[in-house]
Amino acid sequence: MLNWTQLPDLAVSALLAWAFASVVRRNREQDSGLWLIGWLMIVVHFAAILFLPLPGLFGLLAEIVSIAALAWAGILFMWATVPYRKEISSRWIVASLVVGHTFYITVLLAGPAWALTAASVVIGAAPMAVLLFSLSRFNHRFRWITMLPYCVLSAFLLLFQYRPGNGGDLAINAVLFNIYLGCSVHFIYRYRRATAGTFITITGFLSWAFLFLVSPLMVAYLGQARAQNDIWNLPKYLVAVGMMLLLLEEQIEHNRHLALHDPLTGLPNRRLFQDRLTSAIERARRTRTRAALMVIDLDEFKRINDTLGHHVGDLLLQQVGSILSKRVRRSDTAARTGGDEFSVILEETASREDALLVGQSLEKLIGRPMQFGEHSVQIGASIGIAIFPEDASDPEALCIAADLRMYRTKHGSAGRRSQAPFVPSCAFSALQQRQPASPTEQ
Repeated sequence: MLNWTQLPDLAVSALLAWAFASVVRRNREQDSGLWLIGWLMIVVHFAAILFLPLPGLFGLLAEIVSIAALAWAGILFMWATVPYRKEISSRWIVASLVVGHTFYITVLLAGPAWALTAASVVIGAAPMAVLLFSLSRFNHRFRWITMLPYCVLSAFLLLFQYRPGNGGDLAINAVLFNIYLGCSVHFIYRYRRATAGTFITITGFLSWAFLFLVSPLMVAYLGQARAQNDIWNLPKYLVAVGMMLLLLEEQIEHNRHLALHDPLTGLPNRRLFQDRLTSAIERARRTRTRAALMVIDLDEFKRINDTLGHHVGDLLLQQVGSILSKRVRRSDTAARTGGDEFSVILEETASREDALLVGQSLEKLIGRPMQFGEHSVQIGASIGIAIFPEDASDPEALCIAADLRMYRTKHGSAGRRSQAPFVPSCAFSALQQRQPASPTEQ
């Protein structure tokens, strides 16, 4: 006879997993794939509970699978938030946790009593051994914070698992409490922001963990085996909703980033550049300091695009964007404002000479040979610099002044290679707002 009372919970968890999968398909975060596997483990947990009333080996196997799946889900939720997840020792630690918990749950429910001591030691000793073995290669403070509770868990199990009557229940509850409390710690560390998704997810994990304390207390003082199912499962649903909100929040943040940044180089685009230029000038006016604007145009970029292809052109633009972002201060702004044009805002510039030194440094860095596969590329840069308030008193005028100087550098001092009429490339006009068809011809 199956436990049909768990069928509604199984149906709800399956629907939540399906809804979660539909959100994950539209999300680019690597965490979401592991979260989805974790929720599939929750579905396995409820499916196994259906078979608990079966006699003999089948009922025992269902009990092992139901508890182990709950543990696996929590471990996956934790591992998904680890910032150094790609580190090989991190993979060994999560493998030791999965194997150690599965071994302990199996021995506790079905194994010989003499093996229980070894199994309880493995839960804490296995991940700690991996941590110590990899200490010379990789060390992180958060790893110690999350591994030490497993040593405490081992000590607790050694003390209470042999207790007559409820020792086994105390051990299982302690194992699951430790896992889901660890989930809340991991999510607090990973999502340090005040959003609805963060609050609901962490609250759900904390409630989920403390229910494993409430259950033995209810047995001890109220004589009830466990909380009612709707209360018992509420934290699971809170966590599911919170995780979906987290994914949606990250997607919104990603879309906002795309709206304000160049997709090829990752630098601020023209729209964000104009906002920051306006803000920089307002701060300089308020504090009676200077601000400098540099307009950088890449020489011979069109020839490289035409001869070596757009792929090499894209790589070149990415390399130049990396050079600019590494060279300027964090308080400054480097942006891509055209196809082969970049702009740099230098705040609190001491003098025109300081801005010229920065410009010369950037010109030298950009002019170095760059290797892209079998192609060695060397380009130049024409730079125009304008200073607020000496050269202009508003953003548009400052932009035109910098453009004019860049134009003269590019076409005047280089033997007047072109007689094309001057058009300000970073002016605040509607003409400048149109978006190009391809990244290299933006």
